[in-house]
Amino acid sequence: MQLLNQILFGIYPYIALSVLALGSVIRFDREQYTWRSGSSQLLRRKQLVMGSVLFHVGVLTIFAGHFVGLLTPIWVFDALGVPHGAKQILAMAAGGVAGALCLVGGLMLLHRRLFDPRIRATSSFGDTAILVLLMLQLILGLATIPVSAGHLDGHEMLKFMNWAQGVFTFRPGVADLVADVHPIFKAHLALGMTILLVFPFTRLVHMLSAPVWYLNRRGWQLVRTRRTMPLRREAAPPTYPATAAAPLPHTSIQAVRPDTLKAAE
Repeated sequence: MQLLNQILFGIYPYIALSVLALGSVIRFDREQYTWRSGSSQLLRRKQLVMGSVLFHVGVLTIFAGHFVGLLTPIWVFDALGVPHGAKQILAMAAGGVAGALCLVGGLMLLHRRLFDPRIRATSSFGDTAILVLLMLQLILGLATIPVSAGHLDGHEMLKFMNWAQGVFTFRPGVADLVADVHPIFKAHLALGMTILLVFPFTRLVHMLSAPVWYLNRRGWQLVRTRRTMPLRREAAPPTYPATAAAPLPHTSIQAVRPDTLKAAE
């Protein structure tokens, strides 16, 4: 058991983080057209919108909570006068609400993907598998709340904070910090690292796309307008002597810049 604990929580985190970083860079460099979340919004649109909103609100809240809660140095909370017990209660309450929202939304998306034949036909194995993994991770996360309620002094949470910060600072012996925690916490941590491991090979990579790229986009693009354009009366084609070669018709291509689209609309 000690060896397994060292592998899972002392070595596996660095494998998962290395694959996450290198895999994401390589995929972006070699397969940019796959760097997206495939859309099926024309099918079961209402279920998609509702499930997607609940899922994304929940998952973004959970991500922010884990990032701040685990990676903020403990002395920062002490300096702010935040008791460890109060921090744990806040994490349980906020995480419980966000997790429930995310779970409901994710199950709606998974049901839509599994039980609509048209959506299932256009879904890859990875699309469905990553949703299943996320649902399992959410269930494990929600299941840790009753366990955490048994020790509201925040002592267990300090173990996870020290472990996470020790991983990022390459502190030796970090696996020993979580050696005696409840098995459900260990399962939650292990599955979380597995999700990071497969992250670059799934549709989750679109989370790394910065929306600010589109705010200052330059170049030309083809557009359509909803205005009714008047039909132009075409002039009769000119005639030429049989011995003369007719000139090639002149064609022109018009393009508009994105910053002129408002005028066109």
